[in-house]
Amino acid sequence: MFPPSLIQFLITIALITAESISKKSINKELSSRSIHSTNVGSNFLNHVFSPRDTIKGSVDQPKNNFNASSNSFNKSSQLTDNPTQNFDFEIIQAPKGYENWTSPIVLPAPVQDGSFGWGSVFTRAKEFVSQLTIEEKVNLTTGSGVNGPCVGQTGTIPRLGFNQPICFQDGPSGVRFTDFVSVFPSPINIAATFDKNLMRRRGIGLGKEFFGKGVNVALGPMVNLMRSPTAGRNWESFGADAFLSGVSSVETILGMQSTGVSACVKHFVGAEQEHFRGGGHGADVAIESSNIDDRTMHEVYAWPFAESIRIGVDYVMCSYNRVNQTQACENSKLINGILKTEHKFQGVVISDWAAAISGVRSALAGLDMNQPGFERYGQISERDPSKANSSYWGLQLIESIKNGSVPISRLDDMVQRIISTYFKRGQDKKSYPARNFHSFGQGTLSEQAEGNEHVNVQAEHYKLIREIGAASTVLLKNVRQSLPLPSPDKLKSIAILGSSAGNNPNGPNSCQHRGCNVGSLAIGWGSGSVDFTYLVSPASAIEAYIRAKNPTISLDVVLNDTDFTEVTIAASRAEVALVHVTADSGEGYIEVEGNEGDRKDLKLWHSGDELISSTASVCSNTIIIIHSVGAVDMEAWINHPNVTAVIYAGLPGQELGNAEVDILWGQVNPSARLPFTIAKNRTDYPADVLYNSSLQVPQINYKEGMLLDYRHFDHNKIEPRFEFGYGLSYTNFSYSDIRIKTDRRRLYSDRKDPHDNELSVTFLIENVGRLDGHEVAQLYLGFPDNIGEPIKVLRGFERIFIKSRDRKEVVINLRVIDISIWDVISQNWIVPRGKMMIWIGSSSREILLTSDFSFDNEL
Repeated sequence: MFPPSLIQFLITIALITAESISKKSINKELSSRSIHSTNVGSNFLNHVFSPRDTIKGSVDQPKNNFNASSNSFNKSSQLTDNPTQNFDFEIIQAPKGYENWTSPIVLPAPVQDGSFGWGSVFTRAKEFVSQLTIEEKVNLTTGSGVNGPCVGQTGTIPRLGFNQPICFQDGPSGVRFTDFVSVFPSPINIAATFDKNLMRRRGIGLGKEFFGKGVNVALGPMVNLMRSPTAGRNWESFGADAFLSGVSSVETILGMQSTGVSACVKHFVGAEQEHFRGGGHGADVAIESSNIDDRTMHEVYAWPFAESIRIGVDYVMCSYNRVNQTQACENSKLINGILKTEHKFQGVVISDWAAAISGVRSALAGLDMNQPGFERYGQISERDPSKANSSYWGLQLIESIKNGSVPISRLDDMVQRIISTYFKRGQDKKSYPARNFHSFGQGTLSEQAEGNEHVNVQAEHYKLIREIGAASTVLLKNVRQSLPLPSPDKLKSIAILGSSAGNNPNGPNSCQHRGCNVGSLAIGWGSGSVDFTYLVSPASAIEAYIRAKNPTISLDVVLNDTDFTEVTIAASRAEVALVHVTADSGEGYIEVEGNEGDRKDLKLWHSGDELISSTASVCSNTIIIIHSVGAVDMEAWINHPNVTAVIYAGLPGQELGNAEVDILWGQVNPSARLPFTIAKNRTDYPADVLYNSSLQVPQINYKEGMLLDYRHFDHNKIEPRFEFGYGLSYTNFSYSDIRIKTDRRRLYSDRKDPHDNELSVTFLIENVGRLDGHEVAQLYLGFPDNIGEPIKVLRGFERIFIKSRDRKEVVINLRVIDISIWDVISQNWIVPRGKMMIWIGSSSREILLTSDFSFDNEL
C-alpha cells in the first residue's frame, strides 16, 4: 500500500458523495417498503453518524480545584447530577474529504436499571454502593497498573470486606501468563466447526480454567470481523460473518459465565487491523479512524456485540481506534447510544489497556472502568498524590466529581455496574477461589512476583481440545480418494516434511508472547497467546501412531524448509508425502519476520510454495496440511495433479498433532467449514489493511459497507478458490423436502422482543455415503431486491451427525431480527415488504434447496 496520491484523494471524495446519494435513495425506498418495526431502536439525539450542530468547549481537562500536594479540595466544590454543568463537548472535526464521517454526541449516560435478568443483584449492588465514599468508588473504577498479579485489577475496600481486587486476565484461547493451563483451539477454529454444542463446551472449559486460577474477568471472546484477510488478529476472531460471530460469541459466553467467571466481549468497535490502531503498535504514527456508516454498523460490526449483550455478557471492552473521528472509549454515540440505550446493556464498559485517553470526556461518554489505570504504557499508576497526573482517572476523576465536571450519578452508575457483575457471578462468596498465580513470575518466588501456587486447572480438557481440533479441520481438496489414508500396516513408506511438523527446538514458549513462527504453529502471537504446558507436534503424533501399527514402516522426517535436495529425496521414495506449511500473525506490538502484527501478504511462510512444489514434482500423493491464522494464497500449487489433498487446520491448540492424525487416518470424518473465503487473488477481497497514510489521523473508510467476504464475492460475481462455508467430508449427503412455517399474525403484531422465533425452516438430510459423519447445513436469506442488502446473508446453521444410509430432519428457526434490516431514518429494525428467499446448502455457493416467503399483502 502506498500513501494516497492527489488522484486517489479525489476519487475517495467522489466515492463518498456517490455512496451518500445511493444511501439516501435506498433509505427513501425502505421507508415506503417496510411493514414492521420491532420497536427496539431509540430516538436519542443524533441517530446518524453525522453532526447536526457543533458544541464548543474544552476537550477534557477538569476544573482544577485540587491541590495534589495537600490532598485537599476546594470547599466550594458542589456535587452535581448535571452532565454538562461544568463541561462542554466539542464534536471532533474530520479531515477535509471525510466530513461525512463524524460521530455525534449522545448524553447523558443511561443508568443501570436492573432489566434483562439483572434485577436479582441490582438491589444488593445498590445497597453496597450506597456505603462507599467517593474515593472508594473511584478505587473500583480505576485500574492499579500492570505490575501484577493479574494483567489488570481494581482497588479494594477493606473496611467493607472487599479485600481481593477484581482480577482481569487474557484471553480468548486460555489463561495467559501462568502455568498448568490448557491452550484451547483458537477462536477461528471453533468457528470453523459450525457446532454450537462444541462452542458451548469450549466456553465451559475456558471458564473452569479461569475460575480455577482465581480470575474474575476473562478478557474474551473477541468478535471483531475478518474485514481484511491479512489483519493480524483474525485468528482471535470467529471469522468474516457477523451472524456466525454472534452465535459463536453467545455460546462461548454462556459457557464461560456458567462457571462463575465474567466474560468480556471485545473490541468495540472497528478494530479490524493492527497498523495505526494505537495501544503500543510499533508502526503507529497516529491512531486511525474506522469510518463506518450507521446501517453497516448495526447490521455487521455491532451485531455480534448486540447478540452478546442479549444473553447477558458482563463486560464490553472498547477499542484503541477512533470510530468516525472519535476515540472509541470516549465515543458517546457508541457507548451511551448503541450499547446502553439501544441494547440496554446492564454490564460494564471497560477500556482496552491504555485505550482511554481522556478523563471527563470518557466518563461522560459512558466508560465505566479505566484499565490498567495509567495514561499509557511505561507509566505506573500508583495512588500517590504526587503522581496524580499518571492517570486520567484515579485522583483526576475524584477531582472531576468534586468540582462538578462529572456528575456523582455517573460515578455511582459505574460502580453499580461493576458490583452487580461481581455479585451476579457469585464472586463475593467464599467458594470463589482466590487468585493463585502471578502474571510476571511463574516460579515459586521471584523478585517481582508473589508466590505462585502452581494450581493445575487442566483437568481432562485435552480430550475436548483434541475433539475440537479434529472437528475444526477443513478438508479443502481430496482427489483419487487420497484421504483417509490406509491403515499404517498397509503402507510401506511415509515422508513428513516441513519445519512446522516438528517442535520448536527451544521449546514452545521460548518466544515471548509466542512472537515467532518456529516449529508447530498452534496459536498466534500477542495478548491472546497462552503458555503451553505441552504441545503435540505432527511428527511425534504421526510417528507414534504408525509405529504402533507398523514398526517396520519406512519413515522420513525432514524438518528443513529450504533443503530441497533432502526434501525431494525423501518425497521420491514415499508412498505418501505429508507437507506442513504455515502463515502466522498477531498483535502489532510484536514484529515477526517483518510482519508488524498484520501480515505483509497472503504467501505461505518459510518457502512454503517451493516446499510443496518440490515435493509434488516427485511424489504422486502429496498431501498439504496448512496451519495458518487465516486465508493463504494457494494458486501456485492447488491445481497440481500430484497435490491430492489439502487440509486447513487453523490453529488447533496443544493437541495439534493428535487432531491431525485423527483426520488423516479417518478416526474423525472431517466436517468443518471455512469461516472465511479463500480468494484466488488478494485483490479479489473487498478490503485490505491500511499500511501507510500521510494523514495526521489515518482514515479507514469501510466503503464496502455490508459487502464483507462472501457477500462481496457474490455481489461482484467473483469466483473464489474456496468459498465461505466450504468443506468436504469422507461421505456424501443429499438434501430434500424443504418447508417453511410462519405465524404471520404474530409477525405483524407490535412486538417488543425481536429475538423471538417467527419462522421455522424444516428439511431432510440423508447420508448417502458409506461412512458415518457430520454434515453442516447452512441457511442463507435473500432480502427483497433494491433495498441495499447483500444477495445472501447467513442466518442459520446446524451440525448434525448422521449414520450411513440414515436421514434426519433439520429445523432452523429464524427470529424477527434475522429477517429485519436497520432503518437509519426511524432508527429501528424493520421487516421489509416483498419476497424473501431461503437458500439451504453445504456452503455459501453450494445451494441444494430453495424456497421463498412473502409479506406483501398483510399488515
